[in-house]
Amino acid sequence: MNVRALSALAPALALGLALAGCARPTAVAEKKADPKAPLPDDVKALERSVAAPQAKASSAPDVLDATGEFVPPVRSELVSKVTGRVARILVDEGARVAKGQPLLDLETDYLKLDVARAEAEAARAAAAFAEAERDFARKKELVGRESVAQAAFDRSQAAYDGARAAQQGAKASLDLARQRLADAVLAAPIDGVVLERRVDVGERLSEGTVAFVVVQTAPLKLRFRVPERYVGAAAAGAPVRAQVDPYPGETFSGKVSVVVPAIDPASRTFIVEALFENRDGRLRPGLFARVALDLTGRGTR
Repeated sequence: MNVRALSALAPALALGLALAGCARPTAVAEKKADPKAPLPDDVKALERSVAAPQAKASSAPDVLDATGEFVPPVRSELVSKVTGRVARILVDEGARVAKGQPLLDLETDYLKLDVARAEAEAARAAAAFAEAERDFARKKELVGRESVAQAAFDRSQAAYDGARAAQQGAKASLDLARQRLADAVLAAPIDGVVLERRVDVGERLSEGTVAFVVVQTAPLKLRFRVPERYVGAAAAGAPVRAQVDPYPGETFSGKVSVVVPAIDPASRTFIVEALFENRDGRLRPGLFARVALDLTGRGTR
């Protein structure tokens, strides 16, 4: 082929190569855009890792884990009603007591003397009233037959009324003296455990002085906080399970008794309280517990 023929073919060859170079990237782009093409394994794994947390976050748990503290439902501060010196202390801290059980005795020598004096005054008033009553009955009969002056009858009636009032006052004084003597014995106001003892033998107690702190332990209350997003799920009667460090591996069961509707603005939580029967007394006030609150009401996890 001569030089003139090659010169004529050169532009045609250049145009063909250019068209071929443009067509190949277009085919590659079409291949990538094919929606039916399978994804690589590393891309599939990435999609699963992103989708899993989103699905978990969208579903509410059946059981909510929290931490709480056991507190007594009733806390009673036992105070002295009378002033006196401590004669005997019958229980110490940690003792389990029953309602009405004596915990402390005050010295009662002077209180017993007050009772004896009040009894004497009551007896004297009763005798005076009996005499006035008999005289009034005679005068009433005589004045009916006009055998006694009206003035004498009026004096007899006044004496009768005065003697009756004196007898009632003496009886009230005797009741008060006996009550003060009874108050010299401090008794437990509830069934529970002595949490604190604040007095010693020989110490002088004044009225209103706290001698013991007694707390109720059966049932026992468990108090814990729940995030605000579960305010609609936590309900009274829902099962609650608790585990405490002193008894590893054991689970104690209770039920929600109170759901406080107010939200704490600082922590964005609300308080839930559950009651545990605690008949054996193994759970104690102040114990921290790991709590599982059943949000379904079925009691299963």
